Amino acid sequence: MQLGQWYTCIDPELEALRRTALVAVHEHNTMSPLERGAIGPKLEALLGSKGADCRIETQFHCPYGFNIHLGEAVYFNAGATILDTAPVRIGDRAMFGPGVHIYTAQHHKERLKRSQGLEIALPVRIGADVWVGGGAIIMPGVTIGEGAIIGAGSVVTKDVAAGATVVGNPARSL
Repeated sequence: MQLGQWYTCIDPELEALRRTALVAVHEHNTMSPLERGAIGPKLEALLGSKGADCRIETQFHCPYGFNIHLGEAVYFNAGATILDTAPVRIGDRAMFGPGVHIYTAQHHKERLKRSQGLEIALPVRIGADVWVGGGAIIMPGVTIGEGAIIGAGSVVTKDVAAGATVVGNPARSL
């Protein structure tokens, strides 16, 4: 998985890592904002890296956590999902509307291999000062350049240039 090669997600070692993340995510999602601060302590400890002044609203979901790298002052509104089977690197001051999903896992296209849990993990990179509107989906392997805007409900299947605004499904430049 870490090498960017095909692997099976039906694996005892990966299941143990997902259970650890599940506990951390549950703690984050069930603590009051006054108790947990901007990010629950177990979730914060699980993240790959985190700059100052980041906030993740509840309900949040990630399967591993350790592949998530946040710059400074990153904000996720309610209902974010980051499927972090590969690294997800997010630049300073990036903002995400409610219900944003970031995917790194891509299942095999062949039915038999897919039924065996075969998938590949492709990293996602999101630059500084990016704004992602509510309900947007960022697909595996995508890079979004600094200062870009992703319209609400967009499905981003290809790289987005710095400063560009994209909307729609699939997302296209305005």
